[in-house]
Amino acid sequence: MPRHSTPLTEEKISVKGNLTPLLGENIISEKEIPQLEEWPTFSGEGEYNHIEFIRTIDMLQEDFNIHDEIIVGKLHCLFTRTANKWYYKMRIDHGKHDWSWWKSEVITKWENNSWRFKMENAFESSIFNSEKDKPLTWFFKQKDRLSALHPDMSDTMINMKILRKCGGELENAGKRRCVEPGPTEEYIEAMEDIITRTRIGKTLNKIPMKSKIIIKVPREDRRHEKPVLKCHKCGSTSNLANTCTKKTKINEAQLIEGIQCTEEKEESD
Repeated sequence: MPRHSTPLTEEKISVKGNLTPLLGENIISEKEIPQLEEWPTFSGEGEYNHIEFIRTIDMLQEDFNIHDEIIVGKLHCLFTRTANKWYYKMRIDHGKHDWSWWKSEVITKWENNSWRFKMENAFESSIFNSEKDKPLTWFFKQKDRLSALHPDMSDTMINMKILRKCGGELENAGKRRCVEPGPTEEYIEAMEDIITRTRIGKTLNKIPMKSKIIIKVPREDRRHEKPVLKCHKCGSTSNLANTCTKKTKINEAQLIEGIQCTEEKEESD
């Protein structure tokens, strides 16, 4: 073997980019890299999770030994909607950069106070309702919010925080079922079992009282009738009490009759 030559085992094979793995290392071809539809996307709208987007790409890069140039070349497809417009402007203004630079810019742009307030408010205002929410969907929705706000928080702490959002008897029953820390699936199974087997978390349906039916009898319309005026002394409709003569005549007749009775009594004595 010539002196200037090197053993085959030490020979380095140049690959695309700045990666130069030794012969014998597992070299992933572009055909083995996940297809574009298997990569995460990021829109920058709604309750987005930019940290999960970054970490997923980092894992793909590590698992498949993907070079930065391949990742950066896919960003125009991975950023969608609002984030896509931001990406194109940044690309024009700052030119080509590696994946680490883009990660830093994503965090700077999208991890702001407005986003944090919106995510915190969404988590705090979400109270589990067994009649409207499904445990699986609701639990993972809250976990996504907490994971975005606190990327380094442990699953145990996240699960306990979410369980407190159930409130009352359901929270206490869940804590009794999940005494030891476990995966998220155990908490969800416990919630589903408690809701299915018991009435915890459910509101009692009150039997509506029978309403009383009031039948209104129409009254005769007498608004256009003229009132009949009568004398309250004699009952006649031809005169009123202040001009009544019948009462006066009756009183005079009674007075005469009384005088006659008195005279007859005196004569008998």
